[in-house]
Amino acid sequence: MKPKPYLREISLKRDDIENFDDYPFQIPAIRQFETLEFHEDVTFFVGENGSGKSTLIEAIAIGLGFSPEGGTKNVRLETNQNTSNLHEYLRFVNNYKKPKDYYFLRAESFYNLATYVEETDFLIGYKGYGGKSLHAQSHGEAFFSTLNYKLRGNGLYIFDEPEAALSPQRQLSALAIMHNLVKKNSQFIIATHSPILLAYPNAKIFQMGENGINEISYEETESFIVTKDFLGNYRNSLRILFDEE
Repeated sequence: MKPKPYLREISLKRDDIENFDDYPFQIPAIRQFETLEFHEDVTFFVGENGSGKSTLIEAIAIGLGFSPEGGTKNVRLETNQNTSNLHEYLRFVNNYKKPKDYYFLRAESFYNLATYVEETDFLIGYKGYGGKSLHAQSHGEAFFSTLNYKLRGNGLYIFDEPEAALSPQRQLSALAIMHNLVKKNSQFIIATHSPILLAYPNAKIFQMGENGINEISYEETESFIVTKDFLGNYRNSLRILFDEE
């Protein structure tokens, strides 16, 4: 058996769910899913806002022992008590080999994580984040410092919409960092809208929507289709959007 993927699959303990009309089980993609098998390198979740991507990513992270707001497994941080109980209904199948490094990177709560780091890491000079306070950098710079310095390889890394803090150029740089980490025996599980990140070669892409969770190709993602169509004929797209002749 290969050492990766560290997290091989998850399944929904459907018999334990009392009411599928309760949140988050009323979300169509979550209501219908049974088992998902992860790619040994990179697995993406895509879908429209409200499709359940972040809910599922959060549940996977919590189920693996992370704080809901991100960081390493040593971080204990939950500023808002608004997490779902989905993690309690997931069954995890792990590989025989455990990763040596873990990190949950979440765009929407990264400021809270940076504050936590500010309060706990200043005595060691922010050693794990490039030697500079995250709050002394822009949001994007702090996010990128985390990618560049904190992730060491041989790791299991879970990202929730990392593109929210990154310019297109930084997203390209993030792809290069991801690839270097994959070559160092790392596994990524990522929820994203970014057509740049989704281009990672040979990744597994799961589309979440009204028809459940289905594997699709890069060229079938809405991010790719909409971006390609807009950039290929943006003047006409703008006229249509603005309802102009």
